[in-house]
Amino acid sequence: MESRISLTQLLETLDDANDGKTIRLQDIVETFRSRGFGPLITLPALLAFLPTGGVPGVPTLCAVCIVLMASQQLLGRQSPWLPRKLRERGISHDKLHRTVKRVRPWTQRIDKLLAQRLEIFLQPAARRLIAVLVIVLALGMIPLELLPFAAAMPALAITVIGLGMTADDGLLLLIGLLLTLGTAVFAFWLW
Repeated sequence: MESRISLTQLLETLDDANDGKTIRLQDIVETFRSRGFGPLITLPALLAFLPTGGVPGVPTLCAVCIVLMASQQLLGRQSPWLPRKLRERGISHDKLHRTVKRVRPWTQRIDKLLAQRLEIFLQPAARRLIAVLVIVLALGMIPLELLPFAAAMPALAITVIGLGMTADDGLLLLIGLLLTLGTAVFAFWLW
């Protein structure tokens, strides 16, 4: 397996590679490669987990986005595909540079906690099984939206799994799987 590149290094690579240009979402996806599924799954899951998930319709919209991304991983894509309009969206290099500068201390702290461990969860077959699990969790968010903030449980599990995918950290993926088990017990208890 290739040597692990930290989140800070990924952001710095993106910042350095696009000096003075507009950075498109496609550039970000290409920089993250197969790890690009992680952020695109984590962001909507985080929206559903936070208080914004209490707004009617938000968990369902987030779930649809998550299912679309996880389905691509299930089908074996190496990196996420995005519609052309979305791929071409971008931000100026100045904004990206300021953002990278602001988040660097946080990503450096996060990088100290993360490592490439439990590599069995990073294998292609395991990634596909995790994609199936993420799809099931996301689909579970839709009916749980009827109960206030109940969709936060699967959203938390998806967030942790997405962070594990982004960081290539099998231990974080395992924690996400354990949260999934907790979510299943919670759903069974509600039923």
